[in-house]
Amino acid sequence: MYEHTISRTAIYILAFVMLAFGVYHFLHPKNLMVYVPSYIPGGLVWVYIVGIAFILAAIAFIINRQARLAGYLLAALLFIFVLTIHLPNFMNAGDAEMRQLALVALLKDTALAAFALHIGANAKTVE
Repeated sequence: MYEHTISRTAIYILAFVMLAFGVYHFLHPKNLMVYVPSYIPGGLVWVYIVGIAFILAAIAFIINRQARLAGYLLAALLFIFVLTIHLPNFMNAGDAEMRQLALVALLKDTALAAFALHIGANAKTVE
């Protein structure tokens, strides 16, 4: 029982973080435009799509419905960010401060993706 409470609390914390990120995508979309790679058409639309994805994942984790799917999809999205945004930013950063910021973002999204995978792998099939 105790382990379950700790596990659910951790999931709620991640859900809150993803919800906050999702809401931020809607409140400040232009601030996030710099992260959309220039070779991807659509620009601002992707900021909103990602915001929706974060909010839906948070809801799935909170209500514990489709949590497995949400965990796996969130992990895939975050790993895509690592490979297409953070790693190139790290590799091509002009100065040490930008390189450090890119590394922190890379590590953060990798850790969040790993936790999302863990949630997906351990989700009960009450969907």
